Amino acid sequence: MEDLLWPRASAWVQEAGDQNYDLGLMGIPAHLTSISPTNAHTTPAAIRAALTRYSTYNWSTDTDVAQLSFADFGDVTDPDSPAGEARTSQLAAELAARTGLAIGLGGDNSVTFAMARGIFGNRIETAGLVTLDAHHDLRDGISNGSPVRRLIDELGLDGRRIVQIGIADFSNSPAYAARARELGIYVIPRSALRDRSMADVMAEAVSIAGAAGGPIHVDFDVDVCDRSVVPACPAAAPGGISADEFRQLAFEAGRYSQVRSVDFTEIDASIDSVDGRTVRLATLGILELAAGRLATN
Repeated sequence: MEDLLWPRASAWVQEAGDQNYDLGLMGIPAHLTSISPTNAHTTPAAIRAALTRYSTYNWSTDTDVAQLSFADFGDVTDPDSPAGEARTSQLAAELAARTGLAIGLGGDNSVTFAMARGIFGNRIETAGLVTLDAHHDLRDGISNGSPVRRLIDELGLDGRRIVQIGIADFSNSPAYAARARELGIYVIPRSALRDRSMADVMAEAVSIAGAAGGPIHVDFDVDVCDRSVVPACPAAAPGGISADEFRQLAFEAGRYSQVRSVDFTEIDASIDSVDGRTVRLATLGILELAAGRLATN
């Protein structure tokens, strides 16, 4: 039964038309190059469906995010192929031109490369990247373990404007840790988050990634969270950040106008718990981003 006094967040998101919007959504259902087998391509649809479970009202800030315009630009077809990556970048560039904040729904973490490429465009010399991730994603080749290295090697993104939040113990190798140091990547490991506010952490990350004044892309690899709250993230480990910390970081990211785009990745909706907690957390991340963006207006 629908309650007219309790509008659903799903009703807030419109099909994209010709006008510009405050927020834009795109699905990037990549999964074929994942290091571990995954059905992450099922996740964009699952997150959209989960929007029916939430309202648009943020009690803490006493604001309704429905004040912001929000459009869905659809899904990229065959995003794993080179041609599909080109389509992802093209759609991301359209969102960069027509929205204040572009939101990509993965898919595995390989999508970060193509989406960020489209957002950065010819501003790569000033662009910055913030990742919330248990892993460095600096592997060779093309996979969900390589998007950060590809942005550096193929596009020329400056490693000194990359900040990685939540890097986990026993989830990376000495070789890739050394690579991160050599590239000048600034790491805020999981252990350093225990005594800091999420507002302070995101402020530091944005100050470093945005030091050159260019656009910032934020990669929300959901396996940064504790495995108990994200059972649909195959690589999540016990001891990751909490669901509340994740939501706080999303809100804080939304507050910075220099953050032009984000993605949510590494969820396999087909193996989520019966209560859908992983998908629901990513969905709330979208709402927190919107609330943070509204707080800047």
